[in-house]
Parts: sequence; C-alpha cells; structure tokens
Amino acid sequence: MAKAILQTVDRALQLLEILAEHPEGMQPKEFESILELNKITVHRLLATLENRGFIEREGNNYKVGLKLVELSSMKLNNIELKTEAAPYLRKLVHILGLPVQMAILEGNEAVFIEKIESINAFRMYSQIGKRIPLYASGVGKILLSQNTDEEILSELSKVTFETFTHRTLTSPESVLDEIKEARKQGYAIDNEEHEEGIFCIAAPIYDYRGQIIAAISVGGKEPQFITDKRAEHITLIKETARDISKRLGYTKY
Repeated sequence: MAKAILQTVDRALQLLEILAEHPEGMQPKEFESILELNKITVHRLLATLENRGFIEREGNNYKVGLKLVELSSMKLNNIELKTEAAPYLRKLVHILGLPVQMAILEGNEAVFIEKIESINAFRMYSQIGKRIPLYASGVGKILLSQNTDEEILSELSKVTFETFTHRTLTSPESVLDEIKEARKQGYAIDNEEHEEGIFCIAAPIYDYRGQIIAAISVGGKEPQFITDKRAEHITLIKETARDISKRLGYTKY
C-alpha cells in the first residue's frame, strides 16, 4: 500500500533539507529552480516556515532558524541523557528489585523516555512514550519544582484536573504544597495519586547549567515506601539522580 504523503509538507521538508546544506543562506529564486516550483508556492513555503521559526530571513536571504536547532538539540540531549543514565538506572533496579523510570517535561505533561523493569517486580502504568499529568505524579512535581510558586500556579491554572484515584490532587494550591515539600527534602512523592496501590519516589536530574531536565522515579506497593523518610531506597534514588547529574556536568553537589 502506498504511503499517504501530504505534498505541501513534503515540499517544506525538502526546502529545509536543502537549506541545511547551505549555511550561508539561499535566495527564493534558488529554491524555485531546485524544487521546480513557481514563485508563489515558494513564497508561501518560506513564509510559513519563517512564521514557525524554522527559517530566518535577512533581507532576501534565508537561513536555518533557531527552532530547527532547538528541536535538534532536544533530540540530542535526550539521547545523551538516556545513554548516560542507563547504567545507573540498571544498577538501581538491580539493588531495589523495583521498576525505575525516567521522564522529561513536555508542555504541561511528563513524558517517560526510559523505563527498566525488574524481573520480579509488579507492573506499572508507565512505559516509554506515555504521558502523565504533572499534578498526579512524583516526576511531574519534580519537573515543576524549579519554577517559582507563581509560575507553578499559573501553569496549573490552565490544566483541567482529572481524578484518577481517591488521592489525586485536585487544585493548583495542593500541588504547590507538595512541591514546596519536595524542594526541602530533595524528592517528590506520588501518594497513590495516579494508580491505585502504587506509591512513587521521584528525584531530579540536573544538567551542567543547573537546570532540572529530567526526573527518575521508583514505585512501591506499600504506603511505607513514601512515608519512611530515613528509608534506604530514598537515599539510593536521590544518589542515583545525583550521579546522573554529575555525568551531565552538574557540579553543585
């Protein structure tokens, strides 16, 4: 079966590929010649891509825009993050015998980019590519924690709170209270807020700039998993996140 291809999108991507090979920039007439398109079509493609930040214009000369660079950097950063984190996550799974997951912030959700299961462990909702609301997860609270209180309340005010369990937080203020506690103790909890019977501990991963770029999380099936603040597993989770951060160039520990 032939692939369904949207011609306009295909042409726009062709244009970007060509432009990427000419860092000095290109004129519209050059695109008309290479792509064998008329002036109006090329103008519309350029205007659309410029509007989205994928290309930039200086006079009548077009170059690759910062948006394309940003998307490429995000992809490369995630690849580096997963590569550097993998041995530490595997070690944590081996020690605790529990599933370990890693998530990043995308919009107003956390997205799982890595998960390592333990052979004997229970199964959790998360899997690579799955999204979870920030207000109903330990990773979500950690990813929000570097923002100011005002920014957090503003962001959460745009969210429609959905009740997943009898413990799901249902207001921006209640989530902020949890985040304030997370800042003090260096980790956030999921108190059975997204899945019945699942309790999670999440810790932050920092990059070389000191920015939280991800969070790791481990889940347990007993309430004591999150309530015993002196428990060894909490220390191990925080130390694992710290070790990954150091690998990424964070030096403030």
